[in-house]
Amino acid sequence: MSWMGLGLGVISGVAGGQTVAHESLLGRPAGPTGCHWTAGQQEWLTPSEKGCYATTPDYDETMGYLRRVQGAAPGQVKIEGFGKTGEGRELDVVVVSKDGLFDPAAIHAAKRPIVLVQNSIHAGEMDGKDSCLALLRDMVILKTKAKLLERAVFVFIPMYNADGHERRGAFNRINQDGPAQMGWRGNGTNLNLNRDYLKADTPEAKAFMGMYQRWNPDFFVDDHVTDGADFQYDVTFSIDDGPNVPKATAAWADKVGPEIVRYIDGHGHVGLDTYVELLDEKDLRKGIAIYDDPPRFSTGYVTLTGRPAMLIELHMLKDYKVRVEGNYEALVGLLEIVNRDADKLLALNAAADEENTRWAGKVYPLAIGASGKTEPIAFKGYAYKTAKSEVSGGDWVQYSHVEETMTIPQQVGYKVEASAVAPVAYIVPRQWVDVIDRLAAHGVAMERTTAAWTAAVDTYKCSGMQWQEPPFEGRHPTFNGEASRNPGKYGECVTVKETRTFPAGSAVVKIDQRLAPVAMSWLEPAGPDSALQWGLFDSIFEQKEYGEAYVVERLAREMMAADPKLKAEFEAKVAADPVFAKSAAARLDFFYQRSEFGKANGVGAYPVGRLDSLAGVPLGR
Repeated sequence: MSWMGLGLGVISGVAGGQTVAHESLLGRPAGPTGCHWTAGQQEWLTPSEKGCYATTPDYDETMGYLRRVQGAAPGQVKIEGFGKTGEGRELDVVVVSKDGLFDPAAIHAAKRPIVLVQNSIHAGEMDGKDSCLALLRDMVILKTKAKLLERAVFVFIPMYNADGHERRGAFNRINQDGPAQMGWRGNGTNLNLNRDYLKADTPEAKAFMGMYQRWNPDFFVDDHVTDGADFQYDVTFSIDDGPNVPKATAAWADKVGPEIVRYIDGHGHVGLDTYVELLDEKDLRKGIAIYDDPPRFSTGYVTLTGRPAMLIELHMLKDYKVRVEGNYEALVGLLEIVNRDADKLLALNAAADEENTRWAGKVYPLAIGASGKTEPIAFKGYAYKTAKSEVSGGDWVQYSHVEETMTIPQQVGYKVEASAVAPVAYIVPRQWVDVIDRLAAHGVAMERTTAAWTAAVDTYKCSGMQWQEPPFEGRHPTFNGEASRNPGKYGECVTVKETRTFPAGSAVVKIDQRLAPVAMSWLEPAGPDSALQWGLFDSIFEQKEYGEAYVVERLAREMMAADPKLKAEFEAKVAADPVFAKSAAARLDFFYQRSEFGKANGVGAYPVGRLDSLAGVPLGR
């Protein structure tokens, strides 16, 4: 067992020592103190261990430790840059291989699964970074975890949100017990990188996409720390298994979860293979919600690429030592399984790649919600009470640390809330540069038309759109921000067939490719993180030409004289809708929008075409 697993036998906390803690301003433990290391142990202690988990290293100290390990084990460790943050810091992956095989193509050819672990995306939650430093040491310096590299290649990002990591402070996370200084949730421009996977607004996300395509990992892990309820579990996690995950992969993941829990529980921690989000934040007994991650999240995005993805959430109110060691054990438990199931995992991923090329003509699930079904689970919580607060005037949930195992409902199963029949291809007019550039950043294969092309194509007409007024991730999307993990859109897009002209250089995205789900999730308006939902097509809802009232007055009379049905429709609306009846502008607009002049404006005409055939499309060869 490694130092991490044993806690060296001298650290207070989970691993057999007595917890020595003082009370913080918020009345919670400030973490273990009083570590004692021997001279021999000092040489390869991680910076966090040296501080007895009271601190976490900054960017330079973290990279210094990693370079020191690389220098001591150059045949097994390689630090590889993959881009720059907005503030100019280098983004790195650390590659750990038993025999110096560091090229991803060669690793895939050797049938060795690549596990990619991402840390510090929310840089106040840097626990995974410190656990990966210790795991790296135990793999290549102490060799106590060398067997984890028997088949697997371990690749980790120490600090994805490196700029947020350096916005260090003691008061960045009120909901978290230590370390003394922690980073910030947003990046240098205060954007949440874990809302930016599909839209890819930030330099960090764009760099990630290139790195992700280069490595094409076989399993992905994103390390986090919770917010929310208080309970006994110090390690919770989830592996996506919704209807957008191949059934065989989902079945494997459903078996892996309980195995990892058993490993965590057997190594001094308390694990749960569920993301704990309460149906009612003031009453845990009402149960746990289930959500399928949309592709704004790392795990939701990775699912689109056909790979299993695991979200780890350490419990915020456990001390830093407990959290770091818990993260360590979760990763070790996973890596043991990946090594054991290496051939099966590779076969599942190959099958997923093949399945993703065959979506044309099939119904693809874009938005996924809970089925409404529940089942009881035994939940290791704490006794709590709810009292009326004289401060807030609302209910105040007060958790004790009296352990109580309670039976509560947990949502199970999913339902598809929005879907689309996949076309043979999409065609995106070349002028929509930002939309096309995002597809290119994701590695989606595209071809360009060699000449202008006019044809009747399937597309959408969108109306009734509403935009969120407060900004969300620097935009005003057509969904309600963080109302839920899978928010619904405001407005409606209906299918229509229209004759469109696409200029030379328009992008044609064929669906017979591995990243078809990425393309569909971006280009189908109903996708919860589509280009339309995030506002990249907002200008199609802007009317650019208008009619003067005295001109439309005459037009309205001519239209009613020529079309008695239109006249009857207008009169019925006046009679039934008092707001419409009192608005002179709305009454005239009724006729303008139904005229050829109004139709020429094209308001709400979605510019992307859906093709059921490539016949006649002028593509370069």
